[in-house]
Amino acid sequence: MHLFALLIIISLAWIVRCSSIGTGTWAKRWHQALFVLVFPALLLLSTAIAVLYMGCHGAMLGIQVGSWGCAVSASLLIFALGCLGKLAYQGNQAIDQLTNYEQQSIEGNTARIIELDLPYSAQIGFWRSELVVSRGLLATLDQEHLKAVLAHEQAHVYYRDTFWFFWLGWLRSFSCWLPNTETLWQELMLLRELRADRQAAQEVDFLLLAESLLIVAKTPLESSPILCANFNDDIVGDRLNERINSLLEETEPVDSVQWQYWSWLCLLFLPLLTIPLHY
Repeated sequence: MHLFALLIIISLAWIVRCSSIGTGTWAKRWHQALFVLVFPALLLLSTAIAVLYMGCHGAMLGIQVGSWGCAVSASLLIFALGCLGKLAYQGNQAIDQLTNYEQQSIEGNTARIIELDLPYSAQIGFWRSELVVSRGLLATLDQEHLKAVLAHEQAHVYYRDTFWFFWLGWLRSFSCWLPNTETLWQELMLLRELRADRQAAQEVDFLLLAESLLIVAKTPLESSPILCANFNDDIVGDRLNERINSLLEETEPVDSVQWQYWSWLCLLFLPLLTIPLHY
């Protein structure tokens, strides 16, 4: 019975992951991508927890349960915990490396300076991230454009992007076998940058920010998304026009948290509500 329930949940997760994304307003795209990435992964976790809690003895709805359901659930949870441990280890290594970089005050912001000729800036950390910039960025941008880049990085701090995308990265890693996982991740990475751009445009001239994007995007760098939110990530080169057009149009403000978009979280408790049916 438990194995049958797991197969149903896996099928549902597969169907949800096959949902179309990438259309509509920024806010609609953001909430669609979050739902399609997060809901199937968390539903699998809550179901696995419920199955293991009920155990492999007894019956459910009059049908005898077996050990296969518990074995699959345990394997899923072990894999998820393994992915979490790996990401935490990699993230901790990235944070430890920050101590090797010199600290410097830049336009009122404390930053770690890396000896790199290419222009680069990022927020690295967990809940309290640190600003990292390269010598190349300081040499490439004038004061006004540098302020625009720093405003973008402060937007990542405002939204705690390094914290939330660590957990989203975890959900991505252990649900990588579901369809469209990488497409959803890239969509969320882009929307994260669009949100930071829009927030920064409230502090600096959006034209300066767009020009900074053009300058920095000439030398894109790939970097790990683990505990890192950077101005010039590897998707800038592919979707630069969308970021610039979003800044130039200024048709849609950054929306505040609207809890009705998260009402689907209640569905994650449904597997736990089936526990009394086991006896």
